[in-house]
Amino acid sequence: MKPLRPSLGVLLAVAFAAAPLTSEAANVRLGLGADYWIDESAAFNFTLAVEGKIAGPIFVGARFGASLITDGNDLGIPLDLLIRANIASARVYVEAMAGPWIVLDRGDALRAHAAFGFGLQGKAASIGVEVGYLDPNPIIGLKFGYRF
Repeated sequence: MKPLRPSLGVLLAVAFAAAPLTSEAANVRLGLGADYWIDESAAFNFTLAVEGKIAGPIFVGARFGASLITDGNDLGIPLDLLIRANIASARVYVEAMAGPWIVLDRGDALRAHAAFGFGLQGKAASIGVEVGYLDPNPIIGLKFGYRF
């Protein structure tokens, strides 16, 4: 357990240094997605993301929710950390996310997920494309979001 203690200290120091100096409200975003998990199935998901501003147009947060994988009607639980940047006068966004997905009734319960997304952002609504990897194959999808 001793090798883990310095890592936790470094992680805590980085989190403290990256924390914003002023208090800002977090964004809450509801999302709907339709994905094609290549050579596996279609997947439909409903997610909730909580994001906080760290610097300029850059936000970090977490995304979690539920996913229905149509082949076999299996249930998935996406758990992702994300970083998002609003660019071009906040009309365009780019984001990256990674984390485990818990997929029930498919053998291995934990699946690695990493993705890159981009799209158009309005005042509250957004639409975009997400391209990534969900173990064991690539995944591509269309995402709709609404920020509160």
